[in-house]
Amino acid sequence: MWDGGSEAAPAGPPPLPPAPAPAATRARSWAPAGGSAPEIIGHLQENYYNLCVEKSQKINYFILHKLQEVDKEIEKGLEGLTLNIAGNSCLMPVERVTGEDFWILSRILKKNLYINGLDVRYNLISDVGAYYAARLLQKQHKLIYLNLMFNDIGPEGGELIAKALHKNTTLKYLRMTGNKIENKGGMFFAAMLQINSSLEKLDLGDCDLGMQSVIAFATVLTQNQTIKGINLNRPILYGEQEESTVHLGHMLKENQCLVELHMCKHNIKNCGIKQLCDALYLNGSLRYLDVSCNKITRDGMVYLADVLKTNTTLEVLDLSFNRIENAGAKYLSETLASHNRSLKALVWFYI
Repeated sequence: MWDGGSEAAPAGPPPLPPAPAPAATRARSWAPAGGSAPEIIGHLQENYYNLCVEKSQKINYFILHKLQEVDKEIEKGLEGLTLNIAGNSCLMPVERVTGEDFWILSRILKKNLYINGLDVRYNLISDVGAYYAARLLQKQHKLIYLNLMFNDIGPEGGELIAKALHKNTTLKYLRMTGNKIENKGGMFFAAMLQINSSLEKLDLGDCDLGMQSVIAFATVLTQNQTIKGINLNRPILYGEQEESTVHLGHMLKENQCLVELHMCKHNIKNCGIKQLCDALYLNGSLRYLDVSCNKITRDGMVYLADVLKTNTTLEVLDLSFNRIENAGAKYLSETLASHNRSLKALVWFYI
């Protein structure tokens, strides 16, 4: 779908809305006074401005300003730069990036050799922008970091990005947090991990994953040897059987490469934490475990305190907002004082 030679807005799904007529100015501080053209001083900035004019696309002056900053870094001879166009900046006025804006942006980045990171979190690129993000992943062979968190990307956009990663061999870290790709999109990412052998960190927290996709990730990660960190926070789970925790515990027994695992809001109870602790006796790689905002009580701390007596790899443990009470805190503190020397950070705000 993405290998065609034409660079015009594609006709295939998801459809790109008709390009709007060029605007004289936008109501932002980056718009030049009086509607005059801004001073173009850099290569990326110039390419972006000219391409917007050529395609009759409104100029996003926030993007233009950020490209100017990167052009200055390139002029200093710097490489390996991250283009940060985060839409939640509190330091300057922000004009949120839309899917149409991302179309133009992807066109100028696809052959750039200086930028290997792109941060467009908290914008509005939606599934339209996800389409062009997928094309960028296929054409840009320097990109190692892509942050798309909270961009209104749905299951269809998630599918496009996941399928683009089947052949991508450069991206190391992808953040999709807050995009409601749901169970359908999650299944495509799980299938991608069976093929992709370069991605090292995947963030799918708050994506409304379902039980099926969480189990699929647990199953795939028993074989995948490249993923070092995964965030599966706040899936949509039904029932009280803790099935997802059972599968993730089994995965930890088999996987000796995973370093970081986030399981916030998985409805983990004492039985579930026991499953994870049984796995930690056999796991020799996990350094960061996040089980915050679950339903673990002081009885569950007995299992955790026991495994921490022998586990020498876990360095960060997040137990915040569980029900461990004073008794649970005492179990852990006694173990840490007398047996464990490897844990470096323990978070335990408790209720």
